[in-house]
This record gives sequence, structure tokens and C-alpha cells, in this order.
Amino acid sequence: MLPIETIPEIIEQYELGRFDYALIPIENSIEGPVSIAIDKLYHQSTATVVAEIVMPIVQNLMALSENIKPLKIYSHPQALAQTREYLRKNYPESKLIPVASTAMAAEFVQEHPNEAIAAVGNERAADFYSLKLIAKGIQDIEENNTRFWLLGKNEPKINLSKSSDKVSLALTLPENMPGALHKAISTFAWRGIDMTKIESRPLKTKLGKYFFIIDLVSDDKISFALEELESLGIVVRMLGAYSIYEG
Repeated sequence: MLPIETIPEIIEQYELGRFDYALIPIENSIEGPVSIAIDKLYHQSTATVVAEIVMPIVQNLMALSENIKPLKIYSHPQALAQTREYLRKNYPESKLIPVASTAMAAEFVQEHPNEAIAAVGNERAADFYSLKLIAKGIQDIEENNTRFWLLGKNEPKINLSKSSDKVSLALTLPENMPGALHKAISTFAWRGIDMTKIESRPLKTKLGKYFFIIDLVSDDKISFALEELESLGIVVRMLGAYSIYEG
């Protein structure tokens, strides 16, 4: 196992062949999609999703001392967002500082023993960087789950409960086609293919241009829908056909 500090770097190192699999967060039940992961996959990667793992996320406040009153609290923006109300209520004078990852936040606290600072992250980070847990389970909503995508060439053996199978696509619509998105969605709807999610992200070409991430329940008819999409001039990228596992 090789920890990497940022999500884009994880994908980059995987693409360079430094490891066989890469695990990246893709969506949180409190804060929604992890846009930096989606954008990196679409714009700068050819990686394929081989499995999805849904894991409960427990956030904790950690520091070098249990008695510290932190002036600054570091963490990944998603972790800070998931604990926003707790931190506002209990540490109203602390400055919240976003960094690239929860691991980076914990490491920063470890490396600055003379500063009144803390980090938000999981217990494993606290153990790894020899930090004390000031408070446990500080996420604002108890049911805090994150979807992770496993990138790889093929699905490994995963010792978790399998729930269902899914297909994820990225669609780029042609310009000057009236009702293009409606036509795209209709190719699945009239075939009775269950679409569980649709999300738009900027194409980063010019304002108002988007690509769409679509999740579908696995179905034999999807291949026929893809043929129809391509006949309409819609560019389709298969992100993955994979199983979902519950942690």
C-alpha cells in the first residue's frame, strides 16, 4: 500500500504504472461529488473503474496533546465541510485551513509541535503520525458515507459484501443539437435502463459547455443504447462496468 497526498497525484502515479490499483473518493453523502477526482479522470486520464467501495467515514479532531486549544485546524476541504457545524460550535475562534489531504494535515501537525494546531481526519492518520484524539466522530451527520472508485486493469478479490452492478459513462454532447441531453437520456429511458445518477461538469473549453457523468444499473441493453448515442453524434467514454461493495 502506498499513500499519496492528493487525489490528482494518485491518478497520475497510477497512470505512470507505479502501482496496480488506485483508490480515490468520488462522492460523499454529506458534501456530494468530489469534483477534483471526476475532472482529473475525464480530462487527464484513461483509467478504468473496476470496483466501487462504499465506506462509512468517521472524522476525528487530533493533535499532539489532548489538552490543546487549537488556533488553527487543518484538513482536506471535504473533511472540514463534513465537520463544519461541530467546529463552529466548539472551536469558533479556530481558523480552518484547507490542505490537499487529511494525511497532509496530520503530518503538518506532527511537524509543528510548538504550534497550537490540530487536524481533522481518521484514526489511522492519528496512529500513523502519533497524534492524540481530542474528539471522536465529529462529523455533523452520523450517516456519513463515501463512495470510492478503484482504478485498475481488472477487479481484484474484495472481501466485502457485494450489493449490485453498475455502469458509469461520460457523455459529451454535440453543439447545436436541440434537446441533446433529453435525447441522450431517452436512449436509456425507453429501453427501461435504470439511471441512478447524472452529474454535469464543465468541459473547461468555454463557459456553458459541460460533460455529463451518468451511472446506470447494469443491463444487457446498455450496449444498444451506446450505439444509438454514437449515431446521434454523442461522444461516449466508458468509465467502467463494475460491482459495488459495502464496507
